[in-house]
Amino acid sequence: MNRILAALAGLFALLSLAAPAKAATLVVLSSTGMQAALTEIQPGYEKHTGNKLAVTYLTTNMLKDKIDQGAGFDVAILLPPVIDPLIQAGKLEPHMVPIAKSGLGIAVKAGIPAPDLSTPEAFKAALIAAKGVAYTTTGQSGLTFAKLIDQFGIADQVKAKSMTIATGATAEFVAKGQADIAIQLIPELKAVPGVQVFPFPEAVQNYLKFQGGISPASKHKKTGVAFLKFLSSPAAVKVLKAKDMEPGN
Repeated sequence: MNRILAALAGLFALLSLAAPAKAATLVVLSSTGMQAALTEIQPGYEKHTGNKLAVTYLTTNMLKDKIDQGAGFDVAILLPPVIDPLIQAGKLEPHMVPIAKSGLGIAVKAGIPAPDLSTPEAFKAALIAAKGVAYTTTGQSGLTFAKLIDQFGIADQVKAKSMTIATGATAEFVAKGQADIAIQLIPELKAVPGVQVFPFPEAVQNYLKFQGGISPASKHKKTGVAFLKFLSSPAAVKVLKAKDMEPGN
């Protein structure tokens, strides 16, 4: 009997070792600037690991509000303006992982002549000539653009004909013929059919850097860290580059 019990105990031990680890569902809060890339990366990650991603996409400032209000999450992909305050408040682990950076662009209707963006002055002239300009009010792209038109001295002119949204795809205004120009991160603009996209002139370009972090309250910290590491894998890097993002910055 003792031999049988010992044998069964050994068998159970072997089965326990052979059993796969229980798959996790990671709750991810991500800036909308990463949506185009993450949407393509997600199926490969889930197939490769067996884990699932439950992703909420909002502007970085809206995500900060959710986290401040107590929203639960495992991983957050954010931009620097909100990261330090969240770390200092104990709502984000101190170690952040650089994922990618992306520049701002403008979208115009597909098929029309490309606007002259060769210099900041040409860009300024294009904004003045446009009958409608769309941008976000809470996204970092929109906030950066608001500062730029202040510097150009045309803030009142642009705001008088602006079409703003808190979050979402500004290029849809252009695709529907409601605005001549839309401002947002290049990957977000390119995700909308019916538009053509051009980068800001380099002299006024502003690159937004996405970083990933872990919630101190997460029950899947190791899985979250592994997910952020997966975003630097060759498969993920290929997608990031295809979406006009520079990985690892």
